[in-house]
Amino acid sequence: MAKMNDRLDRKIREHFDRLFEGVGSSQALYELKEELVSNLKEKIADYRERGMDEDQAFKEAVISMGDLSGLVEDMRGIGQDEAKRSVYSAKNLRMSAASIVTGTLLVLFGLFTSAMLYFMNHSWETAVDPAIFSVGGGALIVWGALTRETRKKFGMTRIRAGLYALAIGLLLFSLYSSVKTALVTHDTAMGVSAMMVFFLPAVGLWLGLVLTGPDRRKT
Repeated sequence: MAKMNDRLDRKIREHFDRLFEGVGSSQALYELKEELVSNLKEKIADYRERGMDEDQAFKEAVISMGDLSGLVEDMRGIGQDEAKRSVYSAKNLRMSAASIVTGTLLVLFGLFTSAMLYFMNHSWETAVDPAIFSVGGGALIVWGALTRETRKKFGMTRIRAGLYALAIGLLLFSLYSSVKTALVTHDTAMGVSAMMVFFLPAVGLWLGLVLTGPDRRKT
């Protein structure tokens, strides 16, 4: 089954590589291809549920997407125009930087506030509460880092980066809820139990993303 999925995934990507051949690489083209790949996979799955075999479902799905020549010309314009490419990349970099800065400030706010409450002689149960800000902050940092285009790699698509951020957010929240529960109940086993509720989905989501990740290297 895994080999079948890999073969179909390769076939879909080769189809779009041929369609956009000679267009010129750009962050916009990378994101468009990922969106088209996702749409085509959904259509193929839909046709297969209706009883078609893989090849027939692929052909029908490609036909159902219609004429994409307009998109090809749009991407050719961006790929061959340095000014348009720079504007698109600059917008992505600003969003990435804003996310990383905001996330870092949230993490620091959570940690400093927790430390302040502790040194004001509040209980550990109370002092740990502001650490919840670090959960959202950590997720924002991950999103910003993954959507950032570098000299060697395109930035990840926003949806996929959002799923990675969700996985990290769940992981951090599992640690937070574990510590909070253990402190309130004075029962380590209850803390471990609370941790499992969010830790396991986080690991499952993260592994699923890692094992299905497209190649983002620039060629």
